[in-house]
Amino acid sequence: MNAQVTTLDFPALGGKVLIQAEGPGSDLAVEEAREMVLDLHRRLTRFEESSELCRLNANSEQSVAASPLLLRFAEDVRLAGEMSGGLVDATLLDQVEAAGYTESIDPDSPLEPRPETPTATVPARQWNWSDVKVDRDASAVIRPPGLRLDSGGIGKGLAADIVAERLRDFDSWAVVCAGDLRFGGTNGAERRIDVTSPFPDAGVIADYTAPSGAIATSGTTRRSWEVESGRSHHLIDPRTGLPARTGLVQVTAVAPTAVEAEVRAKAALLSGPDRASEWLIDGGMFVTDSGEIRAWDFRRRPGRE
Repeated sequence: MNAQVTTLDFPALGGKVLIQAEGPGSDLAVEEAREMVLDLHRRLTRFEESSELCRLNANSEQSVAASPLLLRFAEDVRLAGEMSGGLVDATLLDQVEAAGYTESIDPDSPLEPRPETPTATVPARQWNWSDVKVDRDASAVIRPPGLRLDSGGIGKGLAADIVAERLRDFDSWAVVCAGDLRFGGTNGAERRIDVTSPFPDAGVIADYTAPSGAIATSGTTRRSWEVESGRSHHLIDPRTGLPARTGLVQVTAVAPTAVEAEVRAKAALLSGPDRASEWLIDGGMFVTDSGEIRAWDFRRRPGRE
């Protein structure tokens, strides 16, 4: 008798989400997981003024009552800052918007021109991730009024981790949240994960095989746009307040959770080719702006560089 397999895919989190589970009851569990992702999207999007994140960002009080989901996201903001030594900072929304990322971007759509902000007008930083605190007893997020959080990659990783917690008892399961992946299963079967090139029409450049884990890819080519001086993108370097230029265009990182994989991928990209491997302690790979590929625990596909 064939095992019950349920798969759902739908748009959310600024990209595509896929959820799959194998085993009895997978249909109900996958539907419940879908609702979890959509709820997170509604609460944490920065593109809808009615979202809980936008209401937090606009609140003039220092301490703001928050749902369990927003509390967990704020804790992950601090975790990302601590783990990366400040390289991954979700308080850079002013700088992200100054670079031109003011509306949702479909990474699979053609690039559209966007306004370019001169370097002189990049907003000065008043705060960073360490100014964000969580009071679990009071169910509140505490931060200086005016500090705004950007859910971005951390939100995608959090969504994948929440779904993983719901599906962990199934024979086999996987969730892809706009590029962030968690997978596993009680049957311990290995799964192959393909990594595609950041360059158009280059296809799959490497793959990774394991029975469980998390993988995240961070890059500068998918959510990018044309400006007068060339191309800009969403990944801000906290040291400059400008879109990162480190010599890397894509990093893929393996970790136990999707949030950690997201942090490691972004920190590696911001560290540049000479130090990126220091962040890829569980495996990973990167692509330089010249097309060079370096990989650890990934199998390179021949003819792809």
